[in-house]
Amino acid sequence: MSNHLADQTSPYLLQHKDNPVEWYPWCEEAFVKALKEDKPIFLSVGYSTCHWCHVMAHESFEDTETADMLNDAFVCIKVDREERPDIDSVYMSACHLITGSGGWPLTVVMTPTGKPFFAGTYIPKKNRYSRIGLEELVPKLKDIWENDRTRAEGTAAQVTQAVNQAAERRRGKEPTVHTLDRGFTQLQDRFDEDYGGFGDRPKFPSPHNLIFLLEYGVRKKEKDAVDMVRATLEAMRAGGIYDHVGGGFHRYSTDRYWQLPHFEKMLYDQALLVMAYAKAYEVLKEPWMAYTVKETLEFVERELMSDDGTFYTALDADSDGEEGKFYVWSMSELKKLGTKELFKPYHIKKEGNFNDEATRKPTGANILFQRRPFKQPNKKVQEVLNKLRKEREKRVRPGLDSKVLTDMNGLMIAAFATAGRILNESSYIERAEKAADRILQTRFGAEGKLMHTDTIPGFLDDHAFLAWGLKELDKTTGSHGKEVNNLVRSLEEFAHPIGGYYMTSSDELISKPIDFYDGAIPSGNAVIAYVMDDPWPVVKGAAWELEKLPSGHTFMLLPLGELLGWGTDIKTPK
Repeated sequence: MSNHLADQTSPYLLQHKDNPVEWYPWCEEAFVKALKEDKPIFLSVGYSTCHWCHVMAHESFEDTETADMLNDAFVCIKVDREERPDIDSVYMSACHLITGSGGWPLTVVMTPTGKPFFAGTYIPKKNRYSRIGLEELVPKLKDIWENDRTRAEGTAAQVTQAVNQAAERRRGKEPTVHTLDRGFTQLQDRFDEDYGGFGDRPKFPSPHNLIFLLEYGVRKKEKDAVDMVRATLEAMRAGGIYDHVGGGFHRYSTDRYWQLPHFEKMLYDQALLVMAYAKAYEVLKEPWMAYTVKETLEFVERELMSDDGTFYTALDADSDGEEGKFYVWSMSELKKLGTKELFKPYHIKKEGNFNDEATRKPTGANILFQRRPFKQPNKKVQEVLNKLRKEREKRVRPGLDSKVLTDMNGLMIAAFATAGRILNESSYIERAEKAADRILQTRFGAEGKLMHTDTIPGFLDDHAFLAWGLKELDKTTGSHGKEVNNLVRSLEEFAHPIGGYYMTSSDELISKPIDFYDGAIPSGNAVIAYVMDDPWPVVKGAAWELEKLPSGHTFMLLPLGELLGWGTDIKTPK
């Protein structure tokens, strides 16, 4: 047996190329093998910077005994969700239908024709955390496939039908100004007045919500909306979700207070948060907002920018086999470095300033964070923080996901262009221009179609986010309007008859995904509506979703607001 990932370009797939599991990438060869050998397929979907993906890999996929069980029972396929968001979307939908929840690593067992009959997320090697382990699960699934095939295929047919039904579109009433107001009030109801953000924990940045609230507050002179934005941006900037030593934002906060982050750093978070802080600065003129933009973009230039000016995807949460190890400090370390200026403002404690999530006991480690109101470091404190950054560079660095994705680069182009225009910083505009030129030169295939990577055809998000980046550049330099229009027109083969666009133009999978919901990032449909000259067909096509939960589709509310008569003059609400 052999592993088939050695010739892949995805850093995530290459992390698994030496596993004893006989992994295939998503390819025809794997499905032919499954049919020929009459085996179900074990599909594992993850990404390079996913902590629990690493845990499952170390426990099970690197273990010869577990690998032998998997190889005997299944044909095994490994997918990078960032390379193939369409595969991830379809089978995550199946996971939600089967289990009621989702996450990564996504684990799916399916027929040789791709119809799922089992799904889950992280599965330990042995029974643990009230979860069945692979040691017990794999023989059970093998037995069902070999001795109760009717049951497996019946479940697979039902789940496949449900996935397709979930993807079916419904027509809704035309959205109105009341839809905008409900989006605001739903966010207002969830707003944490004590600590900023929405809900309890975990807390995600969700910058698209903040961008909507800021626009809503300005256009409708709704002071509460702007105050929610200010409070949330300040709380995140003061908290441990922000890297006070090296700049940039971690993925999310595990607590209500923005103090203890999940430590991975995603390009899309940096891009969207830069735009949120820059737009807030444009309205509120608070210097710390511009300072946050500057520091975050410095981090991106230093750690996520390639030599050709394009941008990498993410930094891992883990280093040296431990989550967050690169970012935390003991008091003894800090004392040796002569950084006592940080102890009081950044809440450094001998026992550590956060507890272990499992034991709830102090860890002895410290995350730098402030409490509100955020105070921009003075010259002396900034010198000490710079000293810490240089010291930190001596540590084992978190892994870099070096994929250059067209959609994520589009977001970063939009961020640099927006920041350059608002802060009047020409170097940011030059960064945006350089990345845009590179993507435009290298990411169109032989037939002139946009690509997601050098080898994978473009998805809706690639067209939408690149168009967004180019439109922000066009607002600044007047240089890319034609390319924006071309990207919008090229989506005709993605179009849904009711309105909006499928994620892909391909019919390869068991279902053709279409999405309007804003998750960690705005939906591709919302973004393409945002950049279109006439967004009404897309907005009207999203009517049912908007009516059902406007606060889950806040970025689509922006073009709706324009259609309903929002003005163009930015003014601070009274």
